[in-house]
Amino acid sequence: MKFTVLWSPSVEEELAEIWLSATDRSAVTNAADEIDQRLRSDPEHEGESRDRGRRILLLPPLGVTYELFSEDRTVRVLHVRRFETRK
Repeated sequence: MKFTVLWSPSVEEELAEIWLSATDRSAVTNAADEIDQRLRSDPEHEGESRDRGRRILLLPPLGVTYELFSEDRTVRVLHVRRFETRK
């Protein structure tokens, strides 16, 4: 059973700012789509756990912090940021 992924308006604004300033906008779009898909499918096994029940998922060029509500089958994305791997 799939999860519902909720991106608050403030997180969507963060993502829009990242997209607008990106040199490769398609990479940002693709990463956001992939993050959304992974969180819909299996958020409990994606990313890494953090304190206060939060998790992070890093998929360059983005990283997200999210909360998982298993009983409601809901994921709430709390923050998105630019994340680049070191070369």
